[in-house]
Amino acid sequence: MGKGIRALLSDIGETPSSSKPDNIHGNVPALGQILSIPIHEININPFQPRNEFDDEKLEELAESIRIHGVVQPLTVRRESHGKLQLIAGERRLRASKKAGLQEVPCYVRSASDQESLEIALIENIQREDLNALEISYSYERLIDECALTHEELSKRIGKKRATITNYLRLLKLPPDIQNAIKDQRISMGHARALASLDDVLLQLDLLHEILSDNLSVREVERRIASLAKRKPKAKGKKKSSSFKAMEEKLSSQWSTRVRLNHKANGSGEISIYFHNEEDLQRILDLLQ
Repeated sequence: MGKGIRALLSDIGETPSSSKPDNIHGNVPALGQILSIPIHEININPFQPRNEFDDEKLEELAESIRIHGVVQPLTVRRESHGKLQLIAGERRLRASKKAGLQEVPCYVRSASDQESLEIALIENIQREDLNALEISYSYERLIDECALTHEELSKRIGKKRATITNYLRLLKLPPDIQNAIKDQRISMGHARALASLDDVLLQLDLLHEILSDNLSVREVERRIASLAKRKPKAKGKKKSSSFKAMEEKLSSQWSTRVRLNHKANGSGEISIYFHNEEDLQRILDLLQ
């Protein structure tokens, strides 16, 4: 799993020399051993950072397990009441159930609630099929719930601090852009470029251009650089921070650019931008 997970597991001791796991046979599992444990005796990890599992990929893994068995043991810990709780490997556990296995090989270790969360999150980050937003949430949880600094997290997972910062910035993007990341309609490169903009309205405008014109990351970066060179002169009275916040909130909720024109007498106008007739109908449906 790389240096990060190895560092967490370094206090366990050596793996038993036998490649074939012992059977638990109702005995209390010893720490640092690989045992064959009945699936029904393993409780799911409440700290599991991943809630969604691809059914098709899960079935593919189940088919592999039917043929080759579980190649990588699951990691479990003994709880205070004597039961076993999964630390890492829920995807393997689910696939093993689909494959019809009654027992799975497990590595038994000692871990506190925080260590269990940390191991589960770090194993989750090591996966190759995560989208950028899932990685961002895992980074945020490691920082918040495991009380890690950016520097400490950087060392644990073997990533540069700048990389961690870029992922965390994705969590501040509007919901529409986050959904585009989840659905893989835009790449991490696109998302990182959009996150460099402070203006939510510009972010949403560029998102629509990316999707409608199939813009590459380089093209998006060029457009952002061009915007940065422009220094428009302020016209009239500057909008208050509360009105600016309202514009951004409406733009984010309706997934389009919204402008508020506030007049001196207290009246005003709302301008809502739409890209085409289909987009206009979408906005009308929202308003209704």
